Amino acid sequence: MTDVSHLLEPLFRRQSAQIVATLTRVIGTRHLALAEDAVQEALMAALQQWPYRGVPDDPAGWLFRVARNRALDRLRHQTMVANKAPTIAGISQSQPADVPVALLAHELPTLDDDQLAMMFLTCHPILSREARVALTLKLVGGFSVGEIARAFLVQDSAVAQRLVRAKRLLREGDLPLGPPAAADLGDRLDSVLESIYLMFNEGYAATAGDALIREDISAEAIRLAALLTRHPGTAAPRTWALLALLLLHAARFASRSGSEGELSLLRDQDRSRWDGALIAEGLRALDRAAAGDEISTYHLEAEIAACHAVARQWTETDWPRILRCYDQLAELTGSPIVALNRAIAKAHVAGVGASIADLEALESTLALKGYHLLPAVLAELWRQLGDFPRATQYYREALTLAEAGPERRFLTARLDAL
Repeated sequence: MTDVSHLLEPLFRRQSAQIVATLTRVIGTRHLALAEDAVQEALMAALQQWPYRGVPDDPAGWLFRVARNRALDRLRHQTMVANKAPTIAGISQSQPADVPVALLAHELPTLDDDQLAMMFLTCHPILSREARVALTLKLVGGFSVGEIARAFLVQDSAVAQRLVRAKRLLREGDLPLGPPAAADLGDRLDSVLESIYLMFNEGYAATAGDALIREDISAEAIRLAALLTRHPGTAAPRTWALLALLLLHAARFASRSGSEGELSLLRDQDRSRWDGALIAEGLRALDRAAAGDEISTYHLEAEIAACHAVARQWTETDWPRILRCYDQLAELTGSPIVALNRAIAKAHVAGVGASIADLEALESTLALKGYHLLPAVLAELWRQLGDFPRATQYYREALTLAEAGPERRFLTARLDAL
């Protein structure tokens, strides 16, 4: 018997959203749950058969065919079989090829994409903003309830309730899967962009598991963002700004972890390993984002990423400019995460003491309760000041909160060094 779990998890995560979207397009949103169930059954079949029969030559195609057949079997027992079964039976068995992180905007097709169509469906105005993004991450990103909860800094139960309500509304509305009318594109765009942003973040810095980076998730986010820049209804400045942000962050993937998967801080990264082509593409996208008077959060975050990308070494980083961007971000969002990052930048401009004062003020913020990066940053700053007992206390607190393996190993090493 062969252990296939290491293969199935990333494969299923990457392919499930594509299969659900394709099945839903054919059988309708009333049967969204059926499409999800069919994909889950395909996974269970793989877990049962592959260890004994071996992994098929085309594992993604195998999953798709099994899910399609399971959906077809269920439809045969429903009144819609006469209209829908022949259509679903004729769906191509082939699925889109994997998309590398270095995929650039000018290489992409139009909005005719099942996953992007699913995103515009799950971002329908009948859903609340929180429900839109949560459902998109679940169905398009393949996120678990726990991963979505960590992205929103809320409890798992709150996310589960949002998903149940959102699916019920879509089912009752029986809405078509496909790009909305041109007049409706803009209204849904913000939720689509936010979902892509959160999807990339989970790939950039996984909140759980033993891998620091999930490159396939980030690659899919880049693909979807770039798709949006190709359509006149969605190629807004903020769309280009988001694409710029993702490309500039992806350019640093190779240096974010060491040979054994250990976390490497930005100041310690080997900048010769940064992807110059991706940086150039990101800067070009940022130039495209400058059209008009719009300044979005993505513009400001991309500007910060660009400051890091063009600095040849850590000491050349333009921290005053970065801090000004965070000042604007704080005004726009009121986000405690932005406030945390602003305090980090402030340490390089106004000194560690000023940064600690800002961070300690955030400790009572409800949204940051249980967020491991706050005590981790405080630990590092106290270490720099030479107060090792306080640094130790904060490192221990951060270690109890962190879930991702690379971050836990990094915090453990820091704690041992004290």
